[in-house]
Amino acid sequence: MKEGIHVMHLFYRVDRMAWAELDPAGSAKALEKLEALCEANNNASHPLIRSYTNVGGKADLAFMLFHEDFSGLAQMHRDLEACFPPGALEIVYSYLSVTELTDYMPTDADLEARAKWEFKLTPGTKAFEEKMEELQQWNKDYKHYRLYPEMPDWDVMCFYPMLKKRDGWPAESCWTKLRKKFQRKFLQNDGDANWYGLDFKDRKQLMRSHATTGRKFAGRISQLITGSTGLDDWEWGVTLMAKEVASVKQIVYEMRFDEVSARYGGFGEFYINLRLNPEDLWKHLSL
Repeated sequence: MKEGIHVMHLFYRVDRMAWAELDPAGSAKALEKLEALCEANNNASHPLIRSYTNVGGKADLAFMLFHEDFSGLAQMHRDLEACFPPGALEIVYSYLSVTELTDYMPTDADLEARAKWEFKLTPGTKAFEEKMEELQQWNKDYKHYRLYPEMPDWDVMCFYPMLKKRDGWPAESCWTKLRKKFQRKFLQNDGDANWYGLDFKDRKQLMRSHATTGRKFAGRISQLITGSTGLDDWEWGVTLMAKEVASVKQIVYEMRFDEVSARYGGFGEFYINLRLNPEDLWKHLSL
């Protein structure tokens, strides 16, 4: 990729019958290999492997992989599975995506509007100019870390896939008003939840409101949105890092009241995971 990196989320179940047939040396060897692989890929951004245990019973083991090269990610995936004895792991779920810049990145005009609206500053004043410099630097940093994320190594990792709905007709269709009138009269249902039928300016405004909700959780939640159109079954993968699980519950709950989620969002299964290094993972799972 010219910009950004590849991301893979992997969830496995341990075949307990196969594992029970291993001698202690076999289990110790698997742990040693996994520790070496994680240590060799323990960078701030990439290449990176982090290990987790899934909480909730959907899986036993979870891994998050980052690599700039597509072939490098594929090899990292195979090296990870090679740490375990043949037949010991069963794949439960996997998700492939890439880091990317959103279509709704703030422009200088957006930053100026934010300085006036959110911070109540007047253009031409020293305070306004200082805030603009701060916001422009924030925007530059945001672009960099969106493409090359450095996710905090916190205790909780939540992952889920999502998409924007295409259920309704395009909002600009010449039949829209007639259809809406019919639905209001007979069906009592708008049914026009087609995100891609909205004007760009309307989508951007909805996303701006959505981002405002997310910013309330700064310091409690670190969020990574990765694109997967054409790569996997959904459009985006969402990774939430938190220090405790209550923050995950709260941010998802609050953001679902935003129109962009309540009307236009579709969500897959949620995977809640606890960060454990390989040694602690072995102890937790009694491997």
